[in-house]
Amino acid sequence: MYKGKKVLPNLIILFFILLVSLLYGCNKENKFKKNESFYRAINGNDTAFLSLSLTEKHFTGKYEIRYGTVGKDSGDVRGKISGDTLLGLYNYVTYGGNNNIIPIALLRRGNKIYWGKGLAMSLMNVHFFSKDVQMDYDNSEFVFEKINKVEKK
Repeated sequence: MYKGKKVLPNLIILFFILLVSLLYGCNKENKFKKNESFYRAINGNDTAFLSLSLTEKHFTGKYEIRYGTVGKDSGDVRGKISGDTLLGLYNYVTYGGNNNIIPIALLRRGNKIYWGKGLAMSLMNVHFFSKDVQMDYDNSEFVFEKINKVEKK
């Protein structure tokens, strides 16, 4: 009977620990959403939309390219921040319905974000840019400018 009396306080402590962990985890997830910014870039008939949530060292977001009226690629971006450079992966569904993953490199200059070009490689399903070819941000296919979320149409 002595053992039964200690079970209830232990359950209360365990429940309290689980509750605190849950609240901390939910608060951490909201940290990304609070700092969400929206961007748009236009190149000919193509329009790209980028939403980014940044922390000190990481980013997550959504990226969508609309190819005129033909179709679109859309998916998630995530990665690491190093100074003014964001390096990560773009996991998306093509307008043909295929899943694809490519490395991405973004450069923040002032109020604009430049989509970097480089030699994309994949080894054993790990996607990265070759260190032998320098990233090119000066001839970006897309140069993003900040917009309000409502402007995405």
